Amino acid sequence: MSDSKSFKPDLRIVGCGVLMGAADIVPGVSGGTVALVLGIYHRLVTAISHIDATALKLLSQRRLKDAAEHIDLRFLVALGLGIASGIGGLAFLMHYLLEHQLQYTFAVFSGLILGSGILVGRSIPEWNGLTIFSAVAGVVFAWFVVGLEALQNPPDTCWYLFLCGTIGICAMILPGISGSFILLILGRYDDVTGLVRSMLKGDLSPETLIAVAVFGTGCVCGLLAFSRVLRWLLGRHTAVTLATLYGFMLGSLRKIWPFKLDLTPDETKFKLKQFENQLPTTLDGETVLTVALALVALTAVVSLEAISRRRRKSAEASA
Repeated sequence: MSDSKSFKPDLRIVGCGVLMGAADIVPGVSGGTVALVLGIYHRLVTAISHIDATALKLLSQRRLKDAAEHIDLRFLVALGLGIASGIGGLAFLMHYLLEHQLQYTFAVFSGLILGSGILVGRSIPEWNGLTIFSAVAGVVFAWFVVGLEALQNPPDTCWYLFLCGTIGICAMILPGISGSFILLILGRYDDVTGLVRSMLKGDLSPETLIAVAVFGTGCVCGLLAFSRVLRWLLGRHTAVTLATLYGFMLGSLRKIWPFKLDLTPDETKFKLKQFENQLPTTLDGETVLTVALALVALTAVVSLEAISRRRRKSAEASA
């Protein structure tokens, strides 16, 4: 725990949270990866996993200080404030880019996802028959799922928004995959960024508050449940888990292929538009810029991981 008389460590954690939040709202960049680079990943997963029966017992006994220390509450609050600030700061920009610069935005997303997939593939301890099968199964499953008609026009219901929150938040503590990318696959990314924009504009209508509450509840449930599942999977089935994730990320690239034919040109809202993937027909400046943006984004992710690896080695050497 940080010194209770000093707020400097808390300000650093808030800053880390801002960077994580900014990463989490960009499909393709994992907040978990940023947490690794910043050296707070282990503390984050540990704090979340400590929201357990012991914490509830301490609360029931009114040992509030002990409960707060058990779950590292000061750290979680500071990080949460930073994450919320980072998400709010980029919500307007991402909403605009999807509606007005879709091809270039998806090019960046594709590069980020491909780069993250490469890093996950490198981290697989051993490639064998089982891991290869898991990766191929992940590719096939993701390729099929992202093309489902149901995800092109997902249900506009509370239960589906809750499900999106439950699934999407899991990627926050999983290095290599982005929660916002999951929301994009599920067809609710634009809605969620729209909710953030509405809140920042002061829209506190019942509809907005209910949607935020439903999504937030889903996030809490997913976070509490998945932190334990993640520790178990990575502890006992590391190679298969990472291989499946690797395949899933590659297969999901179908969703954000940048070269698309707009089937609904008269529709202005991104969430209502329909697209069809296509290959570029000419090698013009727009095509070259699209490919260049994807390559820059890929390089940025690989460089971020290289920085993280050097920090881990340095920490291990000094331990």
